Parts: sequence; structure tokens; C-alpha cells
Amino acid sequence: MLPVGKLNYRLLEQLLCDAPTDERTVVGPRIGEDAAAIDFGDRLLIVATDPITFATDLIGWYAVQVNANDVACMGAEPKWFLADILLPENQTDEDLARILFGQIKDACQQLGISWIGGHSEVTAELSRPLVVGTMLGEVPKDRLVTSAGAQLGDCLLLTKGFPIEGTALIAREKEKELRSQGLDTKKIERAKEFLFRPGISTVKDALTASRAGKVNALHDPTEGGIANGLWELAMASSAQILVDEEALTPVPEGEILCKTFGLDPRGTIASGALLICAPESDAATILQALHREGIAAWQIGKVIGKGDPKVLLKAENGQTRLLPLFERDEVARLFEGTSG
Repeated sequence: MLPVGKLNYRLLEQLLCDAPTDERTVVGPRIGEDAAAIDFGDRLLIVATDPITFATDLIGWYAVQVNANDVACMGAEPKWFLADILLPENQTDEDLARILFGQIKDACQQLGISWIGGHSEVTAELSRPLVVGTMLGEVPKDRLVTSAGAQLGDCLLLTKGFPIEGTALIAREKEKELRSQGLDTKKIERAKEFLFRPGISTVKDALTASRAGKVNALHDPTEGGIANGLWELAMASSAQILVDEEALTPVPEGEILCKTFGLDPRGTIASGALLICAPESDAATILQALHREGIAAWQIGKVIGKGDPKVLLKAENGQTRLLPLFERDEVARLFEGTSG
């Protein structure tokens, strides 16, 4: 039986190989791409969809954020949102519905997005609320960015660090265990706030970068962490990427929390980070623009070849090895056997 989490890349590639599209589909379903692009004349309509399936008291807020990120990673401004809201039977009252709808409204207002519709119902045999979001945006044809555009010689940049979302999830869901392990209360509280500071939204990161200089590829690592995000970028672009191991250091809070539970931060859900491939001539300008906006960013590697996808880690002594690919997110291991 297949494990919890995304379908593995080999199976997904087989399932998508003959997906029907038409002549207006500029970007359709493929590995490493999180949104579609449809030709609307002088502009492209960008469409992304993602569910929130894990237990969280901020499920409505999450649904807006992750779908907005996917649209922004195509160089587009997220503009319109739809939500499919499924609520569990015998657990849903009016207060729960009001809270969830309020979260979606607040998140849309913060990002300047219109909530244009969707569907809601109380559903039998659900153990918790589920929200499936769909985000739409638009971009001029000449400003489209995809995960497939990385070019030989590109500098590889990373914003904010990793695993931002994983750090917040662990702190929020495992606070009691962390306290029993003697972790400092202030560090736990700081980690819980990672959802908002530095935040899991990469909309500002993506739009700032794409407006500051030439960007060949954008990708936001999510499930499977920074490691799988790098592999997805390599697979989408048929690229060989060399990453400086010293530059691929997790945020201190994330490293501590992951170590507490025996998790690898590189494979822990990493929303909040953004991978940017840009020509060497533009990389410094893009970094400066991000820094002016208060967004931490730095170079972590380069695209060193094209062909069979590969992500190599370069150690301080100059030796290289393959970056591991995670079959499922490390957080899934943490919550194994927990209800909800």
C-alpha cells in the first residue's frame, strides 16, 4: 500500500504522461510544477490547487497561503481564491464554521486577494476539517517563470531558510513533549510564531525577485523539505545542481526541534523558503532587492549541468555526494499513530 504523503515521483510521472491538454495549455501537469498556465491572449491565467489535510487550528489561513505561494512562483500576482470546505459530522457547530471562514477572509485581505467562491458542507466519516483551495492569478506572457527554466551557470538562491513550516508545526503540535525535554520556553514560543515571522508566505519573495532582475526558475519547497524541493527543481529543469553544504544550514530553532525527535531538517516540510535560479549577472541585484524588503536571502549553489537530474552536496573539503531524496516528509514520521 502507498504511504501517507505525496505520490512518489516515478508513479506520478507515469500517471501524468498522457494527461489530455489543449493548445492553450502553456504549462500543464508535470513533476516539479505546482501551478498551470493557460493562454488568455496577452496574458496568462495561472491556476494552482492544494489541500490542507493535516490537523491545524489555522486550516483556513493555511489554505490561502500555500495556494498563493504556488501562483507567485510562476511570477504571477495571486488575485482570486476558491475554497472547498469539508467539515466533520458530529464535530461541527456554527462557531467552528465562523472561525474557519474568518481565517480565509483574513488571509485573503492580508494578501489583497478576492475570495470568489467554492463549496462547503458537513461530510460524513471525516475525522477533522479539510480545505481544498484553488488560487488564480495572471501574468504577462513575457514574465512567466516556471520550475523548468533553470539554465546552465545559474546561481541558486534561497530565501528565509528551512524548515520554517516544520519548525512551527512541531512547536505547536508537540509543545508538551518539548517542555518535558527541558527546551527553553522562549525558544518554543519563538518557533510557534514561525508561521508568521519569518512566515510561510513566499509571495513577497517571489514577486520581489522576479521584478528585480532576470529569474529563470522559482520553486517553493514544501512536503519533503528543502531536499525534495531541490530535487523537484532539478527534475523540472533537467538540471544538475551543486549545493554548498555549509550554505544549506537549517534555522537554529528548526535544527533543535528536529534533533529532539530524530528528524532530518532537510526532509522536513519547508514552506516559507523559496528557491531562485538567476543568471550570475542578476543574482546580486536580486539579493539586494530582497534584502531591501527585509527578506533574508543568500546563494546556496549553482546549476553546473543539464541532462539527467542530479543534486550534489559539496562538503568543505571539496568532496561531493548526492543529496538524499525523501520518500515522505519527516513530519509524517513524527505524527505516526496520532489521531487527528
